[in-house]
Amino acid sequence: MSIFKFGIVLLVLCLSFPILQAKEPDVSHAGDTMTSKQRTIGVIGGVSWESTALYYKLINEFVREHLGGLNSAKILLYSLNYEPIVALERQGKWGDVGHELAHAATTLQEGGADFIILCCNTLHKVASSIEKTVHIPFLHIADPAGNILKNNHIQKVALLGTQFTMEDGFYASRLTGKFGLEVMVPCEEDRKNLDTIIYDELCQGKISSESKQKLIQVIQDLNEHGAEAILLGCTELGMLIHDDDVEVPIYDTTLLHANEAASWSLNVVEQRNVLK
Repeated sequence: MSIFKFGIVLLVLCLSFPILQAKEPDVSHAGDTMTSKQRTIGVIGGVSWESTALYYKLINEFVREHLGGLNSAKILLYSLNYEPIVALERQGKWGDVGHELAHAATTLQEGGADFIILCCNTLHKVASSIEKTVHIPFLHIADPAGNILKNNHIQKVALLGTQFTMEDGFYASRLTGKFGLEVMVPCEEDRKNLDTIIYDELCQGKISSESKQKLIQVIQDLNEHGAEAILLGCTELGMLIHDDDVEVPIYDTTLLHANEAASWSLNVVEQRNVLK
């Protein structure tokens, strides 16, 4: 057989078999791992940045505990300047505050956040401004606390926070209406003292042993008047008081909120219906 004829036969044989191609890796199940399912948390922070830094630490610790290694949380942070926000609060311009938060939430949504948290109890007074502006879920700070208090069969809880949080009713009404809790607050003088400690000290990174003793006394008085547990309804109060400082159980909204956000992010808890 001539070389020419041999080449023709070889060409026909090659064309009669399927062309072999490099097989692409099968990634159809790559999203089944917890890491690939990790959702991005949109964080509205800076209010104050002292507690926002704590949120960042707590969320990442939770993720590392569950995923190990070098894993960390997927977070988008919109950090507000707190000074003008507080000025608006004190002028009663809550509509303007709501506008600022709605803008932050929209920015996070457009940036790719899967859900949003707001790292401040007081600003949840205008949480509806966020909820009606974005179409992604908003994790309300009172809900993780309400759930665990209810699950632990707490009926009467003392709420500590800024005067806005303790006096304006928006927070207590959610705990009562959604979780059936009876909410009590300190006397007027103690409410004013707490407000000063929060804004003039804790939000500015100042930790005072004198203020800690005042807070312990407030907690003891509330316990004597029937409080079964204390809810730290200010994201900075956990900087000053801890579980082992008093005998009555303390529930810190910062810790509970941060852990719940991390759980949502990793789908550790059953939030599939909420986050779809």
